[in-house]
Amino acid sequence: MTLRTKLRRKRIFLWRRFREYRLIAKGLLSTRHPVQVHMISIRRCNLACAYCNEFDEYSNPVPTEELIRRVDRLASFGTTLITLSGGEPLLHPELETVIRRIRSHGIIAAVITNGYLLTRQRIQSLNRAKLDHLQISIDNARPDDISKKSLKVLDQKLQLLAYYAEFHVNINSVVGSGVKNPEDALLVARRAHELGFTSTVGIIHDGSGQLKPIAPREQQIFDEIMEMKKSCYSQFNQFQRNIAHGRSHEWRCRAGSRYLYICEDGLVHYCSQQRGYPAIPLAEYTKDDLHREFYTKKSCAPLCTVSCVQQTAMLDNWRRAPQTLVPRPYPGRAPVVTQVPPPVPEKLISISTLPSELPGEAD
Repeated sequence: MTLRTKLRRKRIFLWRRFREYRLIAKGLLSTRHPVQVHMISIRRCNLACAYCNEFDEYSNPVPTEELIRRVDRLASFGTTLITLSGGEPLLHPELETVIRRIRSHGIIAAVITNGYLLTRQRIQSLNRAKLDHLQISIDNARPDDISKKSLKVLDQKLQLLAYYAEFHVNINSVVGSGVKNPEDALLVARRAHELGFTSTVGIIHDGSGQLKPIAPREQQIFDEIMEMKKSCYSQFNQFQRNIAHGRSHEWRCRAGSRYLYICEDGLVHYCSQQRGYPAIPLAEYTKDDLHREFYTKKSCAPLCTVSCVQQTAMLDNWRRAPQTLVPRPYPGRAPVVTQVPPPVPEKLISISTLPSELPGEAD
């Protein structure tokens, strides 16, 4: 690698880090905008991991023009980070066009991928689009019946990223997914660090995003990976220690306000595992909706394992902003929610029993 390339990477890194700190500062100063949005660009995937409930084998890409309209709408809310996902987002033929649109608004752009479709040319295309972050999920050392996202298959892709990528790369693994050798998660994390990437570890959840108990050995593996993480964002994952050991986590979920999940149909949902609430089209979503959901209590929160929602909520957990509203009684535009006199009732309308056809996965 030439000195010029090293200096260019350093300059990009410093500018990205400045923008990340600006995101945090804006989130701490104001509650009136979404901090992070997870947007589906295509539901189809080129893999079929047994624990995943976020893909199909037939969907077409969301039209680029529609994705751009959604990006523009999110920008009007003051959104600071948009993550493009799927399915497999690299199947979208104009993904870079959408990334460029995100960056044109000054928004941080991220992609979550299984990495199979990465080539030198695609990495350089993502560089030109000015992608900020890319996350690859790797579950095991060798492919098995549970997951094809293996280190054996993807290591050459990782080497290409280490050499060519100008964006930040994070490698995520999952414990509790049922892969043959749980220790593989340690190998994945170590390899990520060898290549200069950051690494994270997720906890498997059921089809509603709720905690599924993991075995003692998996708990140990989780703790070991947490100890080796060098990411500056590792402090934002401390809630996972409670989850890994089967303990509930007390926090205020701000999904629908500070975190939005936009499905391929353009509907706003709380998260990937609570699709169906509030299920309002993004084009009709308003700042009043953002405000309402900020103060809406979600009954699924104590046993939630959806890390992106938890991390976003940390910007507001210190606030004296109790959630005194209950979720809408049914999906979509419904009667206006009413305020509940304090103290908040223990029994709120449950949103953690939505139907799911497949087991869940960790975000």
